Amino acid sequence: MRKIAIKLRAYWGLVKSLQTFLLTITGIAGYMSARCPVMNWPKTLVLAGSLFLAIGGSTVLNMVYDRDIDSKMSRTCQRSIPKGLVSVREALFVGLVLVGLGAGWAIAIRPLYGLVVSAGVFFDVVIYTIWLKRRTPWSIIWGGISGGMPILAGRVLGTGGFDLIGLLLTVAVLLGIPTHTVTFSLRHSEDYKRAGVPVFPNIYSERAVRLIIAASTGMAVLTMVTAAWLIGLHWGYFWAVLTLSAVLLGLTLISVLRRSGRVSFALYKMASVYMLSVMVLIIAGL
Repeated sequence: MRKIAIKLRAYWGLVKSLQTFLLTITGIAGYMSARCPVMNWPKTLVLAGSLFLAIGGSTVLNMVYDRDIDSKMSRTCQRSIPKGLVSVREALFVGLVLVGLGAGWAIAIRPLYGLVVSAGVFFDVVIYTIWLKRRTPWSIIWGGISGGMPILAGRVLGTGGFDLIGLLLTVAVLLGIPTHTVTFSLRHSEDYKRAGVPVFPNIYSERAVRLIIAASTGMAVLTMVTAAWLIGLHWGYFWAVLTLSAVLLGLTLISVLRRSGRVSFALYKMASVYMLSVMVLIIAGL
């Protein structure tokens, strides 16, 4: 039993559950933003299930491909594959099964929804991880596009098609991801250099990197607030979004004016808190 528990924990680690849960919640928020007259709990649950499987599966496939660089980085060398808890063949099989189940389920729910979910997997695994991640730091744009697909998929499922609000929500998530990832790379730039992965802090000056973070954050907040306004959040929830946006912008400004590892780490954490909080406000405020 103990060996089984260890194996299950190893597989669970491959899914990166916190990241996968956050992206799944963005999908639920996208669906809820359509303001269906009657809450359809069965559809919400199948949305969450299909997204979690597809996102988790693509994450496992990414870990399979990145196993060589993970073994060179101090923060990732204890992951399941580099540590030998899960073999490459096992992880590849699990990743493909999860992606197949998630994308297939999504297509069965609604073909257009399934197409968006499948596009997210393709952008994440093929375009971002396999093609661009080891070539250019600007690969995070494609990583951001894949990160924006769950909320777009949820909106598509709720409305039946593409619209301005869905596009704005997608762009807001896309622009918000660099705030999280680039501040993270500031903290672990030596790790990335050792693994040979190009990141902004190892190519551009620190000031340029902080300005990139500030620009991305500012555009993400503006886009998110616009989307929240167009969705028609109740005033209390909308003001909560404005307050969170002001806090994130304030922290971003401090990080530009003051070069501090502690401030950068706080901004890294706040970016995730902001995204999660706004998604919850969208879900609750309709």
